[in-house]
Amino acid sequence: MVIINNYEEYKLLEGVIVGSSSWHVIDQDQINRFADATLDHQWIHVDQQRAENEGPYKSTIAHGYLTLSLIPYLWKQIAEVRSVNLEINYGIENFRFGVPVKVNSEVSLQATIRSVNDLRGMVKVVVGAKLVIKNELKPAYTGDVVFLYRFK
Repeated sequence: MVIINNYEEYKLLEGVIVGSSSWHVIDQDQINRFADATLDHQWIHVDQQRAENEGPYKSTIAHGYLTLSLIPYLWKQIAEVRSVNLEINYGIENFRFGVPVKVNSEVSLQATIRSVNDLRGMVKVVVGAKLVIKNELKPAYTGDVVFLYRFK
């Protein structure tokens, strides 16, 4: 895990692949709970029998937005940003979904610090994010996430 205490330490990581999270299993229970939370009960996500019989992947798949919503959790396994009194998920940019995440797949976030800028006290960090799936050649997605920090 990378520990970051201030803007200067973050800036030194610009252009660096900072690491990968541990593997996280996306099971049917998590998919169902996400469907309930977002009111998105499309059969490809929640109807296991129909997905196995009629679906192109022969199993249910995770919602794309479920996989995106894991970024803060997985990012905190890669980097610990200390001495902040404000941390905001500011945006996502240039995201592309590669392959779907089938139920019970294991995923891991790989992160690269793309840019670090001081905006008059707020630090804007763009992190390149790639969600890899165990035993898959292509990633689930690639893109950039933007965080804002105010260091103490």
